Amino acid sequence: MPEKVIIIGSGPSGWTAALYAARANLEPLVFAGRPSNLMLPGGQLMFTTEVENFPGYVDGVTGPQMMTDMRDQALRFGTRVMTDNGPESEVKKVGGEDNLLHWQNVKSVDFSSGGVHKVIADDDRVHEAHAVIIATGARANYLGLDSEQKYLNRGVSACAVCDGALPRFRKNPLVVVGGGDSAVEEATYLTKFASTVHMVIRRDEMRASKIMQDRAFGSDKISLEWNTVVDEVLGDDEKGVTTVRVRSTKDDSTRELEAAGMFLAIGHTPNTEFLGGQLEMNDKGYLKLTTAQRTYTSVEGVFAAGDVADDYYRQAITAAGTGCASALDAERYLAGKGID
Repeated sequence: MPEKVIIIGSGPSGWTAALYAARANLEPLVFAGRPSNLMLPGGQLMFTTEVENFPGYVDGVTGPQMMTDMRDQALRFGTRVMTDNGPESEVKKVGGEDNLLHWQNVKSVDFSSGGVHKVIADDDRVHEAHAVIIATGARANYLGLDSEQKYLNRGVSACAVCDGALPRFRKNPLVVVGGGDSAVEEATYLTKFASTVHMVIRRDEMRASKIMQDRAFGSDKISLEWNTVVDEVLGDDEKGVTTVRVRSTKDDSTRELEAAGMFLAIGHTPNTEFLGGQLEMNDKGYLKLTTAQRTYTSVEGVFAAGDVADDYYRQAITAAGTGCASALDAERYLAGKGID
């Protein structure tokens, strides 16, 4: 018998959707994903050490703790998580740690039936559902340096709005990598806190729009480092990032920029590969919502929430909001089909 609703993804949008769906007696089944070197169940917040801008956490919270809190709240109302052993409504403990390795990924989907949708797990089992919520998020693009990963969350970040106000960055020089609109936005935001913001730009011109370029040129806190790429991130165990070594694209010469942090602004990649192109996307590869103020996708009964359909805000709070909306949309869709 098909599930009422399957939720794919376990970040703020996925767990919020699960919470609302569970409280509506839809008995949601969540495919939370297995840990990998690119992503963890819980999404990008699992790589965030300090979250200070999510309402309700007066003193801040770590990203992993916030995801644990959201998960446990969803489970409390009857959400089930798909594991190797089938759906479970509680998290099994092994050696004091959550046994996330037994959670299931989704390998592919089949939305061609026009009614009941098929979700194929990584063990090849096929699960059917009347409604599906896609909440798989997006992952930040990184340069691929070992040192970049070494100092992730210790000075290396891909979100200025999330991390820029942290004490480690205040009144210190910072580096932003990128030359597009997002890079200028990140650099401009960071000028509120940093002493100087070095924009590392590969070419001798920006890709950013004219109005955004004017904003960068007009700031006395932004230093434009033309024809330059990042060669290495340097630091120590105590302070984290202390220096960013950059290399000229003209003559390969290197120099070091004092910096307490490096912010990547070279784009994000939505986690949509498993969909096989069955849903409409925008020109950036994000899922397209087909109706204003709704979470409808191009296939009836399939909804999208969070960063997988958001190339603009990309915040935990906005993801949670669309998670709520997707569950309400799914509930009303199912009610309209006489499924309750």
